[in-house]
Amino acid sequence: MLAFKRFYNYEEDFRDPFARDRDRVVHCSSFRRLEYKTQVFINHEGDYFRTRLTHSIEVAQIARTLSRQLGLNETLAEVIALSHDLGHTPFGHVGGDELDRLLKKDGFKNGFEHNFQSFRVLTKLEKRYKNFDGLNLSYATLEGVLKHSAPYKMSFFPQEVVENFNLDYHPSFEAIIVDHADEIAYTSHDIDDGIKYNLISYEDLKDEPLIIRATKMVEKEGIKPDEQLFRHRLVAAIIKILVEDFMNTSKEFISKHKTDKPLCSHFKADEKLEIGQSQEIARELKLLKAKLYKKLYKHHIIVKKMYAGKECIERLYTAYMQEPLLLPEAQREQNRPSHRIVADYIASMTDRYALKTYHEIYGVRI
Repeated sequence: MLAFKRFYNYEEDFRDPFARDRDRVVHCSSFRRLEYKTQVFINHEGDYFRTRLTHSIEVAQIARTLSRQLGLNETLAEVIALSHDLGHTPFGHVGGDELDRLLKKDGFKNGFEHNFQSFRVLTKLEKRYKNFDGLNLSYATLEGVLKHSAPYKMSFFPQEVVENFNLDYHPSFEAIIVDHADEIAYTSHDIDDGIKYNLISYEDLKDEPLIIRATKMVEKEGIKPDEQLFRHRLVAAIIKILVEDFMNTSKEFISKHKTDKPLCSHFKADEKLEIGQSQEIARELKLLKAKLYKKLYKHHIIVKKMYAGKECIERLYTAYMQEPLLLPEAQREQNRPSHRIVADYIASMTDRYALKTYHEIYGVRI
């Protein structure tokens, strides 16, 4: 039985439900492991790079700000943001893509999807109670994690998820805000990290409309592009532009339709909500992201590191499937399909633990 069926069945506690949810997430093993999981840049390559942990904290900060200013439940937005990446594998998206490919190649048609894996971490894979799995979080938190990113309905969802969550409807406004906060956070901090480590330059970006806006804001402070402080102020300006535009575009709709009960909204999933960036800023953000994809995410140094990570995932998966005794005893004792046990175990690894295990099994380093 999934723990979300215990919704509203709480022991006495001085915290409100979403604060309790947040505390349970922050203290779980999967959250701590985010410190050593790749965001874009391999964690051990430099101390400055964002990781899944610092990214989640930045998303939570932006989501809290937006929720507070728009009169929504700030703590609910925070816990959804802190939880939204718990299902990510080592080595960023390429790790999840590789696990998905390997599972499907072996006939496991449901494959691997990191958003649903985050939900599984919270409801099944984390063990904190004797009589049931998961962290015993509120329904609203779990719905927000499951549905924070559209589309909400997936063919591989088990029947108990389909029956208990309104997949034909948008989630809470807080969950939608987290999705946009995620985009704001990774766009801005990837620029910061990329420029810091000379993988992309200001010259590569300066003609993008959103960067032109941000540059004008920074130059009004008397800071020029050739100054060391410019990068920090540029990133802050990008966040300010996106956050203020989101609030101005969304506040009327949210004010009109928000309720005191932050659960699944009454808007159908195919209905476009007036929540998000303005058309102009959305267009400029799309152009900037396209430039980052071409110049940063496909940089040969990143591609090389991600390829090595993909090879690590593939070889670990092969080893565990061929020799289950390589798995820790606690993993072998689980009464679940072996493919899913192996995938869940690899997904839980940090980058450095995956590389260390690869070296121990195969005797070579990547």
